[in-house]
Amino acid sequence: MVRTEGGNVAQSCHTRGRIQDARPRRSLPGDNPFRWQDLPSREVFHGQRIVLFSLPGAFTPTCTTEQCPAFEQAYDALRALGVDEVYCVSVNDAFVMYQWAKHLGLHNLKMLPDGSGDFTRRMGMLVKKDHLGFGQRSWRYAAVIDDGIVRAWFEEPGINDEGADDDPYAESAPDKIIGWLKAQNNDGAAGTSTIEWLQPAD
Repeated sequence: MVRTEGGNVAQSCHTRGRIQDARPRRSLPGDNPFRWQDLPSREVFHGQRIVLFSLPGAFTPTCTTEQCPAFEQAYDALRALGVDEVYCVSVNDAFVMYQWAKHLGLHNLKMLPDGSGDFTRRMGMLVKKDHLGFGQRSWRYAAVIDDGIVRAWFEEPGINDEGADDDPYAESAPDKIIGWLKAQNNDGAAGTSTIEWLQPAD
């Protein structure tokens, strides 16, 4: 998915996930009865209002203790404000994302593995985390996306490749999104076609 002028997005990326196969004869045996399935990004965002948030990595401290639990807890509030689904994307493979969701006991969030980083790169959010031994990962951000159009963008300040940050997490938290959605509902402006960039000045 690539941001373009006016908030439109080109949805040309695919993620590759593991789907539980309901067909008994084709299901895989053992503790991992899943099959591979490609998921085009256009299918994720088509015809829905989606809250998407991204983070540096599964099982990492802030992502595990703060960010994912906060969005899981805020799920009902986001749904009440007109959000259809909440997706978490990370530059991790499907196996890691699945085990992380189990570890966290998630029931509402949907996990999007971006193992190649292609989606994150096209969003302009792929950064180097070599100082932590992570390689390329996502910078923290969140977005409200209506039918493939970015309506609001929440990005942590100080994006960089050098590790010159303290892993900020505030601007992309769910309370910021809830505040924006409430304001849109109050103003009756949810149909606006421009991106609202919600990030502090560096």
